[in-house]
Amino acid sequence: METARMPRLGGAITALVTPFRHGGLDRPTLRALTEWQILSGVDGLTVCSTTGEGPTLSPQERAEVIDLVIRSAAGRVPVIAATGTNSTESTIALTREAEALGAAAALVTVPYYSKPGQKGIVHHFEQVAAASGLPVIIDHAPTQTASDLSTETLGRLAAIPGIFGIRDTTGDIARFVGLSAILRQRFRFFSGHDPSALAFTIAGGDGMISSGANVVPRLFTSMQQAARAGNLSAAHSLWDRLLPLIGALGPEGDPARIKHALRLVRGIKAELRLPLVAVEPELCLAIGEALAPFLDESSAGTALSL
Repeated sequence: METARMPRLGGAITALVTPFRHGGLDRPTLRALTEWQILSGVDGLTVCSTTGEGPTLSPQERAEVIDLVIRSAAGRVPVIAATGTNSTESTIALTREAEALGAAAALVTVPYYSKPGQKGIVHHFEQVAAASGLPVIIDHAPTQTASDLSTETLGRLAAIPGIFGIRDTTGDIARFVGLSAILRQRFRFFSGHDPSALAFTIAGGDGMISSGANVVPRLFTSMQQAARAGNLSAAHSLWDRLLPLIGALGPEGDPARIKHALRLVRGIKAELRLPLVAVEPELCLAIGEALAPFLDESSAGTALSL
């Protein structure tokens, strides 16, 4: 795949939750969430990620979620499908399926649990990129995979045309800034760490794939737009408003926290799949308190703050 054919992704991309009802997919709520996100101005949607409880979805459910969101988006925003597993063979199969369903790109994690070395990571992504025409965004989440992605390995991955971007969840801005100009120009870089996402964008990142954007998509979108336009005063002002909520939701996209917040904002069921369980009462209280200013403004009929 030629780099020129890669999609122009950037800004605020929501790592969308997967709503459930009585153990199955809640299709009407998923459609409604997709529509609300798009009307709130997000720049894209990612489905079946860890925030979307992708590992607990059956193969049929995964395909249905991807298809439903793509059809609901109707070309208004790109839809990225998380297709990574710790098996190269199954990752290839899921990536090909996402391509057939019309996804704009695949979010592929560095293989987890088996903890491959750097050479194994490179071979994994070589095989995945070669097996599909879908642009690949590498999901670099070492706290979840126990495998770091070295700068040297990034250089080797840069030689693979189908690798489009990197989602970095480490929050290590200094490491990102320290990359060579060649690597920074070769890939599109997305923050996957909400607490440092503004600093990441100001440092030259292309945007964020955010769990918190599920809850207040308009604010995350406005913050990214201000930062990318160089209006740092407005960006920091929005970030100051978001920080208490980001702190309550946590940095890693915990679906339980996100779904509890969405229950308060949108009235959806906060149903989860094991091994995830509902948040503890003290966390519920913290999330409610962090959301209160936005809910008060919305109910008062002022400019929509969510």
